[in-house]
Amino acid sequence: MIRKIAFLLIVSIAVSCTSKKVVIQTTRPKNYKPPTRVEMVKNIEKDSPVAITSDTIKPTEPKTEVLEATTRVKVTKEMVLNYINLYKDIAKNNMVQYGIPSSICLGQGILESGAGTGPLSAIANNHFGIKCHQDWKGPSVKYDDDAAQECFRKYNQASESYNDHALFLKSRKWYDPLFKLGKDDFKGWARGLKAAGYATDPKYPEKLIAIIERYHLDQYDAEVLGKEYVAPVDQPVVKKKEYEVIKGDTMYSISKKFNISIEDLKSKNNISDNTISVGQILVLE
Repeated sequence: MIRKIAFLLIVSIAVSCTSKKVVIQTTRPKNYKPPTRVEMVKNIEKDSPVAITSDTIKPTEPKTEVLEATTRVKVTKEMVLNYINLYKDIAKNNMVQYGIPSSICLGQGILESGAGTGPLSAIANNHFGIKCHQDWKGPSVKYDDDAAQECFRKYNQASESYNDHALFLKSRKWYDPLFKLGKDDFKGWARGLKAAGYATDPKYPEKLIAIIERYHLDQYDAEVLGKEYVAPVDQPVVKKKEYEVIKGDTMYSISKKFNISIEDLKSKNNISDNTISVGQILVLE
């Protein structure tokens, strides 16, 4: 009897242990799809306190160019084209009303404001870097330019800046010679602005002319004057004067590649140090 009871207890314990055994599935479901790289990063970012670095995902960067007058910013071609689309009609109207080429108006707006992305355009709607001067009675902001904390005009909206730019040029006698030039002579206007003291940058005319030619802003002059506009054919020689920075480039390697000194390269592109970025356009001549 005792042996029988002992046997039953052993069987009962064995059955109990078997029923509690955990089964682990080691095969993947039939519809399993491995997570994409982006999903993996999202999961890591959600579950981990460690910050995700820029090396985790590397998006394709658009080509950029540096605009520097009152401000120094990097912009893409798309940003500049959007800016032109926003203000081309205002520039054309100013050409009709005041006689300032719309190409000059747009070109200066792009250069001085960094295509609307610079600090002055953001905080003051000032797209032309116009300082207060003694006759300004409106609001103003302080900004470092040729000197620290200079006074710059502030506007409620960008269109006011465009209108004031026209009045500024029209009301000062030292700009009078510009209005004797042809309405489509944007090169004469660019050089005349520098000669009259609009900008202190010795390369201001070249920068302004380059923007006008690159984005064909003189087509709007032709529209106002009722002339047929023929877009100039791009010449290979012009393309050789610029270089787009690629991965692995340094100021030293570029200077050696094009037989130009680093200091000359920095000077032509208004670069104060050796920092360059992929996609940046460098002027070589």
